[in-house]
Amino acid sequence: MSELQFCSEASVSFSQNMDDEYEKLIRRMNPPRVVIDKESCKNATVIQVDSANKQGILLEVVQVLTDLNLMITKAYICSDGGWFMDVFNVTDHDGNKITDEGILDYIKKSLGPDSCFASSMRRSVGVMSGMDHTSIELIGSDRPGLLSEVSAVLTHLKCNVVSAEVWTHNTRAAAVMQVTDEEMGGAITDPERLAMVKRLLCNVLKGSNKSREAKTVVSLGATHIERRLHQMMFDDRDYERMGDDSVDGKERPNVNVVNWHDKDYSVVTIRCKDRPKLLFDIVCTLTDMQYVVFHGNVDAEGPEAYQEYCIRHIDGSPVKSDAERQRVIQCLEAAIQRRVSEGLKLELCTSDRVGLLSDVTRIFRENSLTVTRAEVATRAGKAVNTFYVREASGYPVDPKIIDSIRQTIGQTILRVKGSPEDSNQVPQESPTRFLFGGLFKSKSFCNFGLVRSYS
Repeated sequence: MSELQFCSEASVSFSQNMDDEYEKLIRRMNPPRVVIDKESCKNATVIQVDSANKQGILLEVVQVLTDLNLMITKAYICSDGGWFMDVFNVTDHDGNKITDEGILDYIKKSLGPDSCFASSMRRSVGVMSGMDHTSIELIGSDRPGLLSEVSAVLTHLKCNVVSAEVWTHNTRAAAVMQVTDEEMGGAITDPERLAMVKRLLCNVLKGSNKSREAKTVVSLGATHIERRLHQMMFDDRDYERMGDDSVDGKERPNVNVVNWHDKDYSVVTIRCKDRPKLLFDIVCTLTDMQYVVFHGNVDAEGPEAYQEYCIRHIDGSPVKSDAERQRVIQCLEAAIQRRVSEGLKLELCTSDRVGLLSDVTRIFRENSLTVTRAEVATRAGKAVNTFYVREASGYPVDPKIIDSIRQTIGQTILRVKGSPEDSNQVPQESPTRFLFGGLFKSKSFCNFGLVRSYS
């Protein structure tokens, strides 16, 4: 190592240490405060987080709540200046208040003065340490049977899939898979074996489609899977619309961006069907696009979610052009749609074993079913997997095919949970008053001179 290189690295290390010490000082002077109120709202538990403001803190708070599978029904966000204040109304998946003291204590410890998210998580948002498995990131063109082929390669290479998440959107497929060595049970560390895994999986992803690049990344440790999937698909430009302006037959979210000149903000409004983790997906994408949320309001108490955000780019400027505005809209639409589950939901629960994922997805492929989204987990020796499947031809899944598959795999092992697309019609207007009242819904809003639409 040259003397110049050594000095440069030492300088960077010193600068980072100084940043850490400065943040620790600010944290001691202004420790974060978490207040949990179980009484003031009859339908939800209210969580208030106050802290010194810093880049990425909103995502960190939302990520903690989302990772606990809590439903955020309302939120008020304010981080204008040196202080950050958020209020969240949260429930469990059944719409009940949070009564589990273990969960409430975890929230206090994760976001309160004893937490460590102020510095370490700011620089490595969504990344967790760990050496008990190997993380594999895949992205390429989607096609029927792709997950089956990937799983078969991993089984052949004696890799056991302990967890995975697979998303498909706009003809692209992305996956983050955590695997262990079949014999040793830990992370795979042999460089030659890792190179072989990467090479064979990349060949599977490429298939016969040479029009777009396929990528495979193998690394040690753990990754926050959902955060990485958003980053991977964003980097892959899955938000670019292909051909027809329709979105795979799905209803496109209503996303709008206007400039509020008096405050030098850009205001983003979003109206779409509500679903779990929607707020995380939106905040994650705004953060990755280098936008800062200064104010926000969220209402998702009904089947429809309505969200408003005052944003600026990290350089302090609002949205400056129609091209930038269109890119923000397209990226937020993609963030919302990536996790929308098309097809029939199947849940599998059985004793875990090497090759299980390969066997199950092979049966799907042999019955002309394609997997549009998958969640794979291992808990206490049990495989707990969720698949969303549809006919490779695009037609609705034949119930007879599902019955045949269940007989092959096991009636009690594989259960049908119905189609996630069955939903009631959402109302046209939200009953909640928002940050800017009803002005955003007025066709004459631009006449007030506060904002300018680029359209």
